[in-house]
Amino acid sequence: MELLKELCKGLPLDSLPENRGRDSRVPHAPAKTPKLSPEEKKLALQNSLRYFPPKFHKQLAQEFAAELRDYGHIYMYRFCPDMEMRAYPIGVYPCKTKQAAAIMHMIMNNLDPAVAQFPQELITYGGNGQVFSNWAQFWLAMHYLSQMTEEQTLVMYSGHPMGLFPSHPNAPRVVITNGMVIPNYSSREEYEKLFAMGVTMYGQMTAGSYCYIGPQGIVHGTVLTVLNAGRRYLGQDDLAGKVFVTSGLGGMSGAQAKAAVIAGCVGVIAEVDKAALLKRHKQGWLMEVTDSLDYCIQQLRKARKNKTVLSLGYHGNVVALWERLVREYDSTGDMLVDLGSDQTSCHNPFSGGYYPVHLSFPEANLLMARDPERFRELVKDSLRRQIAAINRLAEKGMFFWDYGNAFLLEAKRAGADVEKKGAKNMEFRYPSYVQHIMGDIFSLGFGPFRWVCTSGDPQDLATTDLIATAELEDILKKEVAVSVKQQYHDNIRWIREAGKHNLVVGSQARILYSDQKGRVAIAVAINQAITDGRIKAPVVISRDHHDVSGTDSPYRETSNIYDGSALCADMAVQNFVGDAFRGATWVSLHNGGGVGWGEVINGGFGLVLDGSKEAQKRAKMMLSWDVSNGVARRCWSGNTHAYETICRTMDETDNLIVTLPHLVEDSNILEKALHGY
Repeated sequence: MELLKELCKGLPLDSLPENRGRDSRVPHAPAKTPKLSPEEKKLALQNSLRYFPPKFHKQLAQEFAAELRDYGHIYMYRFCPDMEMRAYPIGVYPCKTKQAAAIMHMIMNNLDPAVAQFPQELITYGGNGQVFSNWAQFWLAMHYLSQMTEEQTLVMYSGHPMGLFPSHPNAPRVVITNGMVIPNYSSREEYEKLFAMGVTMYGQMTAGSYCYIGPQGIVHGTVLTVLNAGRRYLGQDDLAGKVFVTSGLGGMSGAQAKAAVIAGCVGVIAEVDKAALLKRHKQGWLMEVTDSLDYCIQQLRKARKNKTVLSLGYHGNVVALWERLVREYDSTGDMLVDLGSDQTSCHNPFSGGYYPVHLSFPEANLLMARDPERFRELVKDSLRRQIAAINRLAEKGMFFWDYGNAFLLEAKRAGADVEKKGAKNMEFRYPSYVQHIMGDIFSLGFGPFRWVCTSGDPQDLATTDLIATAELEDILKKEVAVSVKQQYHDNIRWIREAGKHNLVVGSQARILYSDQKGRVAIAVAINQAITDGRIKAPVVISRDHHDVSGTDSPYRETSNIYDGSALCADMAVQNFVGDAFRGATWVSLHNGGGVGWGEVINGGFGLVLDGSKEAQKRAKMMLSWDVSNGVARRCWSGNTHAYETICRTMDETDNLIVTLPHLVEDSNILEKALHGY
């Protein structure tokens, strides 16, 4: 394809491309207010100009200065490629290695307007999850990938391609770090400056690691969360007629509407950005949309009474929805909501991740840029009002959980009533979904395993669905622990039904929750199918960073670690390093994720299955480590599920020897020892 060949030649510098500015047909990130000093502004310009020869500096300096002034960052809109951005079949990329072509396939999927939240700002999801910091970096990365051999590794520093360095065929083809700021300087305010100067970036999780697969990436996890919330809080497997109220339909949060339908409940999801709402409706992820609270209540009551499945998008602020539900209860005595959560991008509350109820969407964006301090105060007041409404309904029987988006953390910082009496510093009135719902799943070794068919052919994806189903069923026929049987049954059901739910947005991808045994079996079987010709092109296997071993985050993934190590990041860093020398095609390590900058360290990988014996060997070795690392850590912290899982894994795995804890059986000896009696 000629456009891809042009793209792979590197930055177009024979003459500058036409500056077409911002595309009005796609949504754009809110303007940032980084508060740079005059010297820091000069540095931001200087840093951006170093990608270009001096003959262009005078023209581009004016242009980039305007972007910095108007948008708080230099995105280099002039260099946004004039082409259809999507995951093209692997065979059309002009590369020297299939591994590099597969990575290009994944990068372009992350920037596909059907997938990305703000494509021209290179933001995939979460309001600020960057793939690159600017478009010059994109051009350079694609050029390097097209030139790469199996004796080279591309090194990425927070979006910047540092270059191709000599390595060897068993080394990763790409090593990515995002946001690796020295801890004492890893504050939100410092980040805004560093990002504006173009020296770091927030890669979220799978945005900056090139592994995002659209909202499907969290659909399955959200389905499992809602189903298990029903089992735990309501004591029911059947959620017909049960109402789930939440917010957010932009990036990851767009999964909530589809998850509600698959779980069989009534989902009402608020979203302030009409473009995001209509995007999900057009994709078939939302059954209905409305901007009327009266209509919301009417449809909610109807679906609740008739026990019909519904996903209803409310174009408006979620605070208004929660307060209306309180008024309905006060006036009629009807509790219209059973389960509640929130998926606004609250890790980024003052830069477009959370919108105050006092203002319309356009008004809020304007105030955010013109008077950020006033905007900040309105966000805090809105958070307090939202919590007040949630508390009122929770007192009457509604069950609420934090979805790991820093909602309760930011509400606490805003002065909302979220304290839990007698609790530790990192616990709130409402649990994290990891604490009550997903934590045990991680401790059993189950987490979000995914794959992408780089042929772009839906038939290849259908073949992998059949392979995954067969492998999980085969494992279930053999002896498996009682504790994991439900997980296998849930995932077999999921993968059997996945095709009919039209989950694909962007690349031909699939996700399911699996343990070490299942991941290895599926990867080996897919690799064999490529060898046999049943799958036409390489398949990339990966996972969400939100997994058993990939993330250290005291307010989310490791919120159920109680030995004091929840603030430590050894697990995620060890995972990144261990994946790199066990066969990953690319690896990434990030500061920041779903709960915000400075609150989490996380990492991920991609591994290309090409049908070779070497790929099979790499998959077996790397996937085993990628799960066992986290299970071992959770075992050492005192989790009984993890203890049982790692003991069973040691019995089944050669050369695996894990240090096991000896738990204190009589806690009274601790008090006696400390008090000297």
